[in-house]
Amino acid sequence: MPTKKPRIVVTRRLPDVIETRMMELFDARLNLDDAPLGHDDLVAAVKSADVLVPTVTDRVDADVIAAADPRLLLIANFGAGVDNIDLGAAHERGITVTNTPDVLTEDTADMTMALVLAVPRRLMEGERIMRANTWGGWSPTWMLGNRVNGKRLGIVGMGRIGQALARRARGFGLSIHYHNRNRVHPDIEIELEATYWESLDQMLARVDIVSVNCPHTPATYHLLSERRLKLLQPHAYLVNTSRGEVVDEGALTRLLGEGQIAGAGLDVYEYAPSVPPKLRERDNVILLPHMGSATLEGRIDMGERVIINIKTFVDGRSPPDRVLADL
Repeated sequence: MPTKKPRIVVTRRLPDVIETRMMELFDARLNLDDAPLGHDDLVAAVKSADVLVPTVTDRVDADVIAAADPRLLLIANFGAGVDNIDLGAAHERGITVTNTPDVLTEDTADMTMALVLAVPRRLMEGERIMRANTWGGWSPTWMLGNRVNGKRLGIVGMGRIGQALARRARGFGLSIHYHNRNRVHPDIEIELEATYWESLDQMLARVDIVSVNCPHTPATYHLLSERRLKLLQPHAYLVNTSRGEVVDEGALTRLLGEGQIAGAGLDVYEYAPSVPPKLRERDNVILLPHMGSATLEGRIDMGERVIINIKTFVDGRSPPDRVLADL
């Protein structure tokens, strides 16, 4: 890394306080109009940068990395997930990759819990009726949702966000069930009064609400396949604030339309920003524009983690949030 200020290329607009700090510390090239960078733009960026600061929607694939100038030694991702970066290709080129874990846990868990509450109680349907000015007055049998208290919540992925969701859900009287690649520590199970299911299939068939909180990896692509979605009981609801690719979106859309799943709350999509028209037409689905972590405080915390990773790397030390390639 050169002794002069490293040139960093930031692919999207970040909070003003973060961009200001980056301009002070680095030779920062900012994306002032916030237009998403295409493949050719990313190639141009990696040819001119010491550090690339992409976001989770930038596809830093093997072709982009292959085009990088030898001076590019760090990809400091603005986001916790790194499925947008070809880690193997970066490793082969000797490029270090970092992310921004932990800082989004509470914000994402808040949004997930909001969907867990809103979908069974049909909150968005009611809100749309009020905006359309079509409410005819209270009726004892109209707009009936389902009680959340006493229901079984099945959490797919009991990491930081899954555990934070479980803590919130217990306060609303939900019983906690989870499936994870590895069973969590017994102390956590005791704290959360959580039941572990080694078989995802068995858990899905027995819970009332499913929350997807695992990362997208090759192993979790379509983890909730059509076969598994069909295991859900007709009264069950699905919430996904993780990654769209974990759920077979086409199958989910069909099963919702056929009444085999009662409803869904989605913040992420398999082919984002595209959303299937039939999914958009469904009243029993809440659709959010990937805003699970969208708080000002969270975005600033993410930016600060990016800055720390860059500064640590420039100083010749291993950055605290280094992501290792799973080779």
